Amino acid sequence: MRVILMGTPEFAVPSLRLLIERAAPGDLAPDGLQIVGVVTRVDKPSGRGRQVVPSPVKQLALEAGLPVYQPGPLRRPESLALLNSLAPDLIVVAAFGQILPPEVIHLPVRGCLNVHASLLPRHRGASPIAAAILAGDTETGVTIMLMDEGLDTGPILTARATPIVPDETTGELTSRLAVIGAELLGETLSHWLAGEVAPTPQDESRATMTRLMRKEDGLLDWTQPADLLARQVRACNPWPGAYTFWNGQQLKILRAQVVDPGAAGAGREPGDSYLLPQTGLAVACGAGALAPAVVQLQGKRALPAADLLRGYPALANAHFESNLERAKDL
Repeated sequence: MRVILMGTPEFAVPSLRLLIERAAPGDLAPDGLQIVGVVTRVDKPSGRGRQVVPSPVKQLALEAGLPVYQPGPLRRPESLALLNSLAPDLIVVAAFGQILPPEVIHLPVRGCLNVHASLLPRHRGASPIAAAILAGDTETGVTIMLMDEGLDTGPILTARATPIVPDETTGELTSRLAVIGAELLGETLSHWLAGEVAPTPQDESRATMTRLMRKEDGLLDWTQPADLLARQVRACNPWPGAYTFWNGQQLKILRAQVVDPGAAGAGREPGDSYLLPQTGLAVACGAGALAPAVVQLQGKRALPAADLLRGYPALANAHFESNLERAKDL
């Protein structure tokens, strides 16, 4: 069984590792798996130094001695020719970062299976994990889907749900879903290749869409309710990070909780900061108050809010701004 894995970030690493570790005959496929190629996005600069680094999937593939291809857009004739030359029986896609053209979707005889980090049809698209947190969902999961020409519209093979922990961030939930996705992929593949799984069409009436997160999505609008802003802090961690502006500087809020505004919060405008006896720093919101727990002032390292207050006591009686134009310039 000739297999191609298409993926890029950490989310795809457990799925690739599963294919590597269970390639022997009689495990996932009667005759075994041959990973004929790992297709990943072109290397990009990252981090403060903007150094070009290989994707997590590429790193694992190279360590395992697998052939790695970075063809760029798959619609290019040369990219399609490359994939045709690999003659895959099956393609597994996990957070690849590109929409597959029809020529690729219909190339493998056993189809293209997508490891999608939501319970489809809810949260189709590019940012399903952050979207689930932002929406206040109490559970999410992973769906193994047989891809068609739509955006995450293909029939479902299997799905597995998991609760969303109340304080869980996108980064933390992504790590958990990556492992769940790989486990589910292993269980699904053996039955799919044996012809024991019947694809189930998605219920279009329940479909919701997500889009790629942008930097300005992290900007906190203090006129919104505190519970929504707390979810935004979690959904934007680690990227783009939830943030506000104070004294002309960006202030990131990495962890926060909803608190009772108390008497000290009475009459304050959204964005006004003050101190609460039990929780320390609080910020007035459109409804309720938000208590930043871990913050990061522009150019500084992340600190507990209490530690930053000692160095910048003016934070205890400040006004935080929601400046969209500044956010677009970041």
